[in-house]
Amino acid sequence: MKKKQHHRQLPPTDAYETADQRLRTSGANALHVVPPDDSAGHPHMAEDVVPAWVKRRVLLLNATFEPLTALPMRRAVVLLVCDKADVIHDDPEGPFIRSADFSVQVPSVIRLRTFVRVPYRARVPMTRAALMHRDRFRCAYCGGKAETVDHVVPRSRGGGHSWENCVACCAPCNHRKADKLLSELGWTLRAQLVPPKGPHWRLLASTKELDPSWLAYLGEGAA
Repeated sequence: MKKKQHHRQLPPTDAYETADQRLRTSGANALHVVPPDDSAGHPHMAEDVVPAWVKRRVLLLNATFEPLTALPMRRAVVLLVCDKADVIHDDPEGPFIRSADFSVQVPSVIRLRTFVRVPYRARVPMTRAALMHRDRFRCAYCGGKAETVDHVVPRSRGGGHSWENCVACCAPCNHRKADKLLSELGWTLRAQLVPPKGPHWRLLASTKELDPSWLAYLGEGAA
């Protein structure tokens, strides 16, 4: 008889903050950042400029390699220090973060050691970022570089704000189309408009710029 498996629920956001607070208030294993070689000769940079890597986000994968979310760098480091996650990809140009018994290069992708169950939601929320990813940042009418979002059936004529009626669009096509219907212009869509499916689309819905190292875990829609 198979042993029944137990899965943890995904911890709330403030759970990471609590771990972070414990780490800072414990007084033990203080973390220090060792800058890259090219910044060693410019000590004033650490005081006057916030390094770019501090502002970056880190892709968090479930134990099954399913993408969960993009964490702030500080939270990602807390998970690593607390032995709750492992580094899958690091930033070869980033600094090392070290303590007395811990050393890791700035990560770009980390993976939880324990599987967490995420409540399933059927429909991916439509955001500008997700729509651009779905249409691959190309105009749905001419194939040029998309710069805005257009309603296929204009809202002034009863069109809804949904996956089935919104497309990525270039500025010239958006201006020419205005409040007209495609039949009135003789235009056709380059692809069928369908809502995207898959857990990675929830991440794409909130993240416009993706680290190249994330793409292997985000599926076809992120390419």
